[in-house]
Amino acid sequence: MGNELESEHATSNMASYGFASMSREFVQIAFGTYVFFYYEAEIGLNVWLIGIGLIIFAIYNAINDPLIGYLTNRPFKFTKKWGRRFPLIMLGGLPMGFSYFLVFAPPTTDPNTGALVLFGWLIFTTCLYDTLHSLFYVNFSSLFPDKFRSQSERRKAAGIQITLGVLGLGLGSILPPLFINFGDFQSYILQGIVAMLFGLITMIIAIPGCREDKKSIEKYLESLEKKPERGTFVGETKNALKITSFLAFLVLYVMYQAATTSMIASIPYVIRFILDLPASATTLIMAAMLIGTIASVPLWIKLAHRYNDNRKVMLIAITLMAIFTSPLIFLESYILIIITMLLWGATLGGWWSMLFPVMSDIVDESVVRYQKREEGTYNGILQFFGRLGNIIQVLSFAIVHTLTGFVEGQETQSSSALVGIHMHLGLVPMICLFIAALVFWKWYKLIPERVTQNQQKIKEMDL
Repeated sequence: MGNELESEHATSNMASYGFASMSREFVQIAFGTYVFFYYEAEIGLNVWLIGIGLIIFAIYNAINDPLIGYLTNRPFKFTKKWGRRFPLIMLGGLPMGFSYFLVFAPPTTDPNTGALVLFGWLIFTTCLYDTLHSLFYVNFSSLFPDKFRSQSERRKAAGIQITLGVLGLGLGSILPPLFINFGDFQSYILQGIVAMLFGLITMIIAIPGCREDKKSIEKYLESLEKKPERGTFVGETKNALKITSFLAFLVLYVMYQAATTSMIASIPYVIRFILDLPASATTLIMAAMLIGTIASVPLWIKLAHRYNDNRKVMLIAITLMAIFTSPLIFLESYILIIITMLLWGATLGGWWSMLFPVMSDIVDESVVRYQKREEGTYNGILQFFGRLGNIIQVLSFAIVHTLTGFVEGQETQSSSALVGIHMHLGLVPMICLFIAALVFWKWYKLIPERVTQNQQKIKEMDL
């Protein structure tokens, strides 16, 4: 461990950083769970208008993320005093909950005669939400490898951040359905207010942890003096895509996003149409996932320390996640679904525990190869490709619902429509996750020896 950079951040500072993750995950999980369902099953908007609207949102998102990553990966007038990441994290994070609230407060109009109004509102509010989210998350995730430099500190910080992030994910899954009543539009507005307040409070708590170290700011500004030239957006993107391990991770990330968004967005459909239960029944399913995830994080972190191999631990987590997804293809028992989600949550803890350490290893590889820090560009590209996962989810819903005869705004659905719900709850996610595991195993090459060499070289380059 002597080659690693020194660990210097207090646990309380890491926890404060983690509250930003809690804020983001609360809003993100609620967004992914209810947007499609709200506009289709509650408002009754045509499924293809919803699909097109959310694809436009995803395309905007895809372009927006790497562009923000590139544009913010430079010094500003406020950089010397406040850092280059902290002000942008706050600018995006503090109002993000309000934009989420707007998604669930569309104009009151008939879904047939006023379809274009609702369609336009869906596009406007989701793109506003994404703009703020991208500004926040690209800079928040870019801060991690720069602030936490050693493997041991990264794993500790990741463990704390992931625990708080998963807690936010769980609360975002558990609290909104407690305020939602199927068929009651006002209840969706109420849960939007709850999400907005939660996001604001947790972002305020995150302020100390998201501040950049004076030493890191000074090193960054000094590095610009040594090498002031900056590549073009296209050039930096091409450089990033030349790293094979990054490409493998991009495929993994796309398939993970497609799988998890499909599963989570399916749950309200399962509760209402397959199990015929009230919206509050979602709480126990999500609570089981939360318990499994939080309980497993310390075990995954311990496993990572034992193997000292982020690649191996990530591969184990994704493979197990695919295996535990498969029962959801056919289960129609509330209790059995809860048990399955508990087990699935335990594998999700592995993904969460390894996400930032693996991405940090990739950033280190790029620093050694190109001799400059471009975390924003890499995280922007990652989010760009992640939107492909959202497009896969939206298209699978629209195609499956069309082929199986799901009727928008109807209280009950046919048996074929219920089969369709099972498909996007279990089958589609399982296939995506097995593809992810295969590609990551085959082409991700950052083994422990290479990671250690990269960290030593970065220390020598003083970057």
